[in-house]
Amino acid sequence: MLDIRLVRDNPEAVRAGLSAKKADPAAVDRLLALDAERRRLTTETDEQKRRKNELSREIPARAKAGEDIAALKEESRRIGEQMKEGEERLKALNAEQHDLLLRLPNIPHETAPRGICETDNQTVRTWGEKPAYDFQPRTHWDLGAALGILDLERGAKISGSGFYVLKGAGARLERALVAWMLDTHTRANGYTEIAPPFVVNRPTMTGTGQLPKMEEDMYRIDEEDLFLIPTAEVPVTNLHAGEILDGAQLPVRYAAFSPCFRREAGSYGKEVRGITRVHQFTKVELVQFTRPEKSYEAHEELTGHATRLLEALGLHYRVVALCTGDLSFAAAKCFDLEIWAPGMGLWLEVSSCSNFEDFQARRANIRFRRESGDKPEFVHTLNGSALALPRLMIALLETCQQADGSIVLPPVLHSWFGAERIGP
Repeated sequence: MLDIRLVRDNPEAVRAGLSAKKADPAAVDRLLALDAERRRLTTETDEQKRRKNELSREIPARAKAGEDIAALKEESRRIGEQMKEGEERLKALNAEQHDLLLRLPNIPHETAPRGICETDNQTVRTWGEKPAYDFQPRTHWDLGAALGILDLERGAKISGSGFYVLKGAGARLERALVAWMLDTHTRANGYTEIAPPFVVNRPTMTGTGQLPKMEEDMYRIDEEDLFLIPTAEVPVTNLHAGEILDGAQLPVRYAAFSPCFRREAGSYGKEVRGITRVHQFTKVELVQFTRPEKSYEAHEELTGHATRLLEALGLHYRVVALCTGDLSFAAAKCFDLEIWAPGMGLWLEVSSCSNFEDFQARRANIRFRRESGDKPEFVHTLNGSALALPRLMIALLETCQQADGSIVLPPVLHSWFGAERIGP
């Protein structure tokens, strides 16, 4: 959520930021009008309260002195009615302003590339080389079917399009990857592991920015007004909703594994085949809470925690800075990590590492004190997938395939998986 003081003090900058995010800059005018009316009415109501308190003392004193108090009592009654009307109007203005702020995206950071769509994104760096083969590399859906580890047809049969089943070594490989990633983050990178609920309430979804704008993309349990999580970012970030953290404990780092549920499966074309775009997938998510002045340093750190996993797996990847027009609703800056899938011949996003600054913290009311007794400030929140499955498995299968259709796994996974290869 944007700070109304930012809108009030820097309206042109906010208009420019909204335009860069492809949002309507005219919302600033409505916000300023609401804010001006709300502040005027607040001042008026405060003055009425002062006068009514004054009358509450004056009326008894004059009555005791034998004076006529009818006019004063009428004034007090009239002020009471005006106060009631003003408070009702003020409540409506606050609600309208709050709702409008909830629907406005975060403002891009000044270092985010300016642009309209993904073609304006900028590649920051690349690691490794595209693998070369002396045979025609196969796609993961062909490899998975031949090895008996991926069943698309039965996934669609039991749940519908956009769902899949991992079998045997495929299920074991996913489990090995999750365990390896979680242990790396908790043992080497200083994260605390969280096992969160996979169903959350409406305030929780609102706190991280999924609601109200993107409700139609979420899976909702109507009877209880609960939502299946689209990412572990949602419950983990909201662990501290409504809390004031001890500044001495920052940064707070959490890592969580969860399934993720998304109604919108994505675009058409080559990416629809296989398990590239699905309604349910699993992911290890990193979340950080930091001091404002440390958040962009933390952004680089978090991104590094994700890229080092890719390097340990020997996967060719690139880091892409998203342009303003391609940033998510809540992000001020984001690096996408894209891995090369040689069978598909495509770059696949496997992680988005985002800095939300204080945008989510304002929505969820997550604050900290620098020192005991200091005024609370909003933390900055960050998150990134490290890493998302199944695209990680796509890249592994297609990169590590052999001419006979077997998969030779990276050495780092041998002990976790319990074998060096997956064979027919």
